[in-house]
Amino acid sequence: MSGRELRRVASRWQALALICRKCSKRLKGGFGPDGDQHLAKALRRHLAADDGHAKGRKARLGVVQVSCLGICPRRGVVMIRSSAPGEWLIVPPGMSLDEVEALLTAGPPAQRAAVTD
Repeated sequence: MSGRELRRVASRWQALALICRKCSKRLKGGFGPDGDQHLAKALRRHLAADDGHAKGRKARLGVVQVSCLGICPRRGVVMIRSSAPGEWLIVPPGMSLDEVEALLTAGPPAQRAAVTD
């Protein structure tokens, strides 16, 4: 054992979005006021403006870019919400950031029949 203690860091996050970095890079933007930003960056700025410019762990909602999630849609970015980790979303370019925020703050989806492949 190293003798080190586990440390905890506080966060104000109420929900979390995991956004595929590769999908965002392939789209070359498509989000934000001018449609020239990646989803993660545009969403962070949108949330910061709504939240009194709180960023990072002080923001109300967390946005984290992750490596490729393996779905790779032609026109869209894969996003996973912490409220519904079993339901992955494909966010189309140009979708309103208010709509994306509403998806993040919505509760978990109602019970659905199991998806079969």
